[in-house]
Amino acid sequence: MPSTVLVGAQWGDEGKGKICDLVAGDFDAVVRYSGGNNAGHTIVVNGKKYGLHQVPSGIMYSDHVSVIGNGCVVNPKVVLEEIDMFEADGITTKNLKISGNAHVIMPYHIDLDGAFEQKLGKKNIGTTKRGIGPCYQDKMARIGLRMQDMLDEALFRDKLETALARVNPELELIYNLPTYTVDQICDEYLPMAERLRPYITETSLLLNNMIDEGKDLLFEGAQATLLDIDHGTYPYVTSSNCTAGGAITGSGVGMKNVDRVLGVMKAYITRVGSGPMPTELSYESEAGHTLTEEGYEYGVTTGRRRRCGWFDGPIANYASRVNGLTDIAVTKLDVLSAFDTIKVCVAYDVVAHKEHHFIQLHRNVMMACWQHTGFDAVAFAALYPHLQHLLRQINITTSGILLIYRGDQQAFTDHHLILYPAGKVILREGERQRHTVHAVVQSSFHVLAVNVGQQQVAQL
Repeated sequence: MPSTVLVGAQWGDEGKGKICDLVAGDFDAVVRYSGGNNAGHTIVVNGKKYGLHQVPSGIMYSDHVSVIGNGCVVNPKVVLEEIDMFEADGITTKNLKISGNAHVIMPYHIDLDGAFEQKLGKKNIGTTKRGIGPCYQDKMARIGLRMQDMLDEALFRDKLETALARVNPELELIYNLPTYTVDQICDEYLPMAERLRPYITETSLLLNNMIDEGKDLLFEGAQATLLDIDHGTYPYVTSSNCTAGGAITGSGVGMKNVDRVLGVMKAYITRVGSGPMPTELSYESEAGHTLTEEGYEYGVTTGRRRRCGWFDGPIANYASRVNGLTDIAVTKLDVLSAFDTIKVCVAYDVVAHKEHHFIQLHRNVMMACWQHTGFDAVAFAALYPHLQHLLRQINITTSGILLIYRGDQQAFTDHHLILYPAGKVILREGERQRHTVHAVVQSSFHVLAVNVGQQQVAQL
């Protein structure tokens, strides 16, 4: 198992951080390969909640290497805040590594992000206004500054002067905003660079050396498939490649070293910001309000209320195709237990001769739901008939595991089910208690028969 890519299969906020935290113990390194502090993962350790924006979830494992790859953009201030937060709680960051090729978010990137969103008015993208897009713009325009540039003051000043020659006129003449000087930025960034110096390294070489040593890598995706700059609902997307292919270019690890792609999706669907969302429910509707509040659908990074809707099968199918999913994880099934019936989108009604992946007209199927009070083996056994019905509607082909995960904020103490097509399902609890379960899963989940037994098994 050389490498596994974990990717969001919808519009983000699927619970990738939880799943990553759950499986990271089986790997030697966790690698963020795209995005910046516009992403957010919530993890609970020993009853304390941590909101991560830049540092990979693997930081919770002291013997793991946590990598911020070259495909990421880095806000040094945010990284240092997270480092200080962990160290203050006794969580070591000694194994955190930051690619010297990762680009740096500058203060003018944040200014430009907010100004451009405001200028767009009703057509705004709905960005986090954290400077992510403008930073990637400078990267592609070849005037960006990288983490390694900050370690050489003369070089940093020279490159910064070139960047400001382009940026300052834009700030002043287009947006009527204050401009920056080289000294002003150096006074802020160079002290941070010195603190980050021990963490900055050639991460591509590090990761490939780990692979040569037989180590296993987990690539932690940020955002999700439908926010990918190439494969998402453009222009309402992020500014990086957050699909599985981005793990290759965003880390410097060759394709031959990746053999699994785990897609994470909710049992319903959410997104933040603007853009199309075929199965969207208004917050004012009973169903929309229930999904939002039962699932606590508020952003980790911005606190924004997420838009909610029923599960979208065509999007799941699309995500499977563009990512090459081998495995899927379905999260927050417990949220749906608040309903007597639920809907699942199984197809789009497309106007003749017009092919659209994402349109507002869609066709739903109505399904019975379930009620439960706990997540033990007995309760889940009772839920299986309706869960089977739901999973049949997840019309994607996968040959690997289906992980069903509850939706609250406790990562390690939650009960969760792991379904293996080969014939066993494991229920894990905080003590890692396990139960054998016999399962038959065929392509596209058209057949799902589950039987719970009580035998203990030694390992997966």
